Amino acid sequence: MSTEAPAPPPPQDAELFDRLVGLASGAWVTQMIHVAAELGLADQMRGGERAVNDLAAACGAEADVLFRLLRGLASLGIFRETTPRRFALTPLAELLRSDHPRSLRHFARMLGDEHFLSWNELLHSVRTGEGAFRHRYGESLFSWYQRNPRRAEIFDQAMGDFSRLQTEAVLATYDFSGIEHLVDVGGGRGLLLQRVLARHGHLRGTLFDQPQVVEPVVIPPGLEGRMQVQGGDFFREVPAGGDAYLLKYIIHDWDDGACLTILGHIRRAMAPGGRVLLVEQVIPEGNEPFPGKLLDLNMLVMTEGGRERTPADYAALLGQAGLALQRIVPTPAPVSVVEAVAAG
Repeated sequence: MSTEAPAPPPPQDAELFDRLVGLASGAWVTQMIHVAAELGLADQMRGGERAVNDLAAACGAEADVLFRLLRGLASLGIFRETTPRRFALTPLAELLRSDHPRSLRHFARMLGDEHFLSWNELLHSVRTGEGAFRHRYGESLFSWYQRNPRRAEIFDQAMGDFSRLQTEAVLATYDFSGIEHLVDVGGGRGLLLQRVLARHGHLRGTLFDQPQVVEPVVIPPGLEGRMQVQGGDFFREVPAGGDAYLLKYIIHDWDDGACLTILGHIRRAMAPGGRVLLVEQVIPEGNEPFPGKLLDLNMLVMTEGGRERTPADYAALLGQAGLALQRIVPTPAPVSVVEAVAAG
């Protein structure tokens, strides 16, 4: 029997092995960041480095275990051990501060809870086509949020945090100058609409979303008389008379049948010569990485038939709604503006 040690794997095989291990264990990292966000560790360090024992007392954690968490995060560039058992913020960790202008703290809190648990049911979705969230919780995501307002508030804050950069990208790229009355359909608390109105002084805007969503919205000083807020259900109707209807991350929430209902209401409500502006991640062809290819799977997991779409998908969907795809305007962010007008 040979006593020779087995030959080491080729360097390329070892590199691929390490890469796949890192990808497959990504769920560990999701939970590490989630726990740091839940505990508010970055907020506790905004004034400078802190000792683990002090952090543990402030956050309600066990000191030795908190050290292990911070050590693991520091190995990924999130936090930094400055001296033994003392940690400080890094540029990545800064994004977990609640007061950072590009904060992702609430996004991390969202991903680590109902989203994380639903992704555990991805196999069921791939086998059956049923949304994993419904399989796990027995109802749709949006009805569950109505019964769980604390989690719904985290979701709303996460969407607001996540959309800031994309809002600026849309403003920097798309020309709103030819629009007079912009209706933001499903516009949430109105961040995007307010930014568009602030940039274009000639515009009037209507924020339209569910009554409980828009009820707390306060029209900012300087937009009085140019911005109005209206509650309603876009599956029943949308405000009439707009010459542009803006839908940011709305169409990707729904299957084609539901989208045709929404788009049909808009087609009937829009003023002559009006346009529809869909802000979405449009999936390109090929094997290159693109965030929308992963977001598409998140829509499978979390929604009732939602999905990201290709240019051909949008052309077909819009055509069924009596609209014609005019162009797709890319932005510096992963989102594009899909522009359509009335067909014929």
